Amino acid sequence: MRISRRTAMLGGLAMLTGCSTGAYRGPERSVTIAAGESGGFYLAFAEVLAAELSRAEPGLKCRAVATEASVANVRQVREGQADLGLMSTDVAQAYAGDARLLALGRVYENYIQLVVRADDDIRTLADLAGRTVSLGAGGSGAAFLGERLLAKAGLKADVRHLPLTEAIAALRDRRISAQLWSGGIPTPALAELHRTTPIRLIPLDSVLPGLRAEFGPVYDQVRVPAGAYSGVGELPTIGVANLLVSSPSLPEDVAAAVVGVLVNRAADLVPAQAIGTQFLDVRTLIGTGTVPLHPGAAITYRKLHG
Repeated sequence: MRISRRTAMLGGLAMLTGCSTGAYRGPERSVTIAAGESGGFYLAFAEVLAAELSRAEPGLKCRAVATEASVANVRQVREGQADLGLMSTDVAQAYAGDARLLALGRVYENYIQLVVRADDDIRTLADLAGRTVSLGAGGSGAAFLGERLLAKAGLKADVRHLPLTEAIAALRDRRISAQLWSGGIPTPALAELHRTTPIRLIPLDSVLPGLRAEFGPVYDQVRVPAGAYSGVGELPTIGVANLLVSSPSLPEDVAAAVVGVLVNRAADLVPAQAIGTQFLDVRTLIGTGTVPLHPGAAITYRKLHG
């Protein structure tokens, strides 16, 4: 049986996790990661990555910055305001062919979470017809997907675009009926809300076939594990993978250093609150879809393969 170069590379990465890729030897410089909102998984992951990169490569002073997430991060990377950025693969698909974006790796899976109060009568997506719903901050991946989701469901709602903390307050105070959030399981800010105002998650698998028919496999079915939020049972929802991206101007040795950390320190790049999320599986790091790998990243992955 013929083994493809891609398959061989994936297998090599799996075997060589923990091997050295060589230290960054360039001049001391800063590395900024455009991440996401406070209380969300993008920022939590970016902060862990920044700490591990700074620890592994003393010449790189890395920091994560809060943003509205995917769409905002694309803008910051393309305009040179950030060296690295996190973005969902559906947003990346919309920028396919944009030479100003390159990938360093596919990182973890976002869980699309449609959150309502547990004491409300909303049980299905259809129950939101005519209600007030926050689809997430205007520059977020949740807002990007949310418009698609409502269109596929044929649902008309009073749409708002609130940042996470504002949406949580509005849901708690009954100023909105639901909020859409794209992030890891559990999202700390939602877990905190759940302690004082119990929440329920609404299944979203009913719209998945329509989304996949139009946009392809960037959307997948995942299951929120039972107990991710205390007392909330297992349910199906939509999963969207995330990419770590840069502009082509990122030096190859910096890209190589980042990839070295992604591969060699994968086990250390999981925020403590992660439950049921597949983080940094080395076998899928190079699966960046429509966004090509940065040359420095590609070279490093090949070195790791040997």
